[in-house]
Amino acid sequence: MPPSGPRLLRAGLAGGALAGAALTAYAAWEARQYQLREVSVPLLPPGHRPLRVLHLSDVHLTPGQERKQAWLRELGGLRPDLVVDTGDNIAHRDALPALERSYGDLLDVPGVFVFGSNDYFSPTLRNPLRYLLPDDGKRHTDSAQLPWRELRALLEQAGWHDLTNRRDRMVVGDTTFAFAGVDDPHLRYDDLGAVAGPADTTADVRVGVAHAPYLRVLDQFAADGYDAVLAGHTHGGQVCLPGIGALVTNCDLEPARAQGLHRHPASSRPGDPGSAWLHVSAGLGTSPYARIRVACRPEATLLTLTPRAAS
Repeated sequence: MPPSGPRLLRAGLAGGALAGAALTAYAAWEARQYQLREVSVPLLPPGHRPLRVLHLSDVHLTPGQERKQAWLRELGGLRPDLVVDTGDNIAHRDALPALERSYGDLLDVPGVFVFGSNDYFSPTLRNPLRYLLPDDGKRHTDSAQLPWRELRALLEQAGWHDLTNRRDRMVVGDTTFAFAGVDDPHLRYDDLGAVAGPADTTADVRVGVAHAPYLRVLDQFAADGYDAVLAGHTHGGQVCLPGIGALVTNCDLEPARAQGLHRHPASSRPGDPGSAWLHVSAGLGTSPYARIRVACRPEATLLTLTPRAAS
């Protein structure tokens, strides 16, 4: 006899539950498959030696994440010339000692940093499906504060430059960098007026730094003449569809540029006035309450800056 309707329904529900459990297990596994991406960007003046820049973002570290901590410590062996940290370093009030050990030898390398919301405020348990909905404009700043002052002191004592709503300069090798950075645009802490104006034309390379790649920030940096902008925040979409990519970015950047190296504006080409390279890191972590990724492995990026073609 053919199966009855109720039996078919029960079988379908059981199959759906099994598939859901398998996908969740895979997503939890993928969230721990840390990888290093390597990208070359033609930013330097002709004749300058290449420089290696390690872009870290969205580590979201907690004291118990020993595998992530061990992987981070190995990055010191890359011996980069510069570290750019685009925020969301911690996700627990007791994470600073673990973060210091994890960054290890990287703290001896020249660096710059800005903060994200999860440097300031503890993550909270939320419905993960809300991440896939349109931005409602609400920002959760009522949770317990994280030790962001101590985090800032730790990074500054290592010699890293704080780019919170300010400009700065740094010489790395034979290259002079001009930086401009803003506080977290997702929290609307960015003060674009504080860094507005033409980028420093006496520097060899001009770089904008932000946690969240909101278009208002990218537009200003590009219009002001910055050669490149580095950001994080998106987690690369965190849940992506194979062959399609990210569904959301948790900001107003379009999903097609949720991670990796692109141009801004998206239609521009190298050499176009008012345009810049844009690198968005998919980051190394997630909220500790939703440690899943799908088709979007956690990452740090080693950017090799190479000389531009001679005009």
